[in-house]
Amino acid sequence: MAIAALIIGALIVVIDQVIKYFVATGLKPIGEYTVIENLFMLRYVENRGVAFGMFQDLRWVFVALTSVMLIAIIVYMFKKKPSGKFFYICAGLIIGGGIGNLIDRVLYGYVIDYLSLSFFPPVCNFADYAITIGVILLVVYIFFFSDSFKKRTIGND
Repeated sequence: MAIAALIIGALIVVIDQVIKYFVATGLKPIGEYTVIENLFMLRYVENRGVAFGMFQDLRWVFVALTSVMLIAIIVYMFKKKPSGKFFYICAGLIIGGGIGNLIDRVLYGYVIDYLSLSFFPPVCNFADYAITIGVILLVVYIFFFSDSFKKRTIGND
């Protein structure tokens, strides 16, 4: 199953990088494009920070932290072999999104963001949404499907 997570991650990376290529070549010169008036725009942004643009210009710190987190998830998958496909889907989303943004940081020094919703001020990208969905689903998995939070019964003494 860990291999399936890596395949999902690879697909996320490919999709992310293809989209970012078109954003960098097509959207960057014009800056922004309205898709749905007062709701959804494509807006070219070079994010030198992390989520919501926080902690600007710490490129190599983010590269190191992201790398450590990705390695930890991959090692955990192969060593602990969690049961259930759900975990591996979550891991694949997180790994793919993490690598997609990591590639940007290493190559450019920033992450290319382009998805702008009127009700959610930060501009994000496909990789960000893959990570976010992966983390939310992982929390659901941990609380409802894994053995981590199941009550342990204490025997009568």
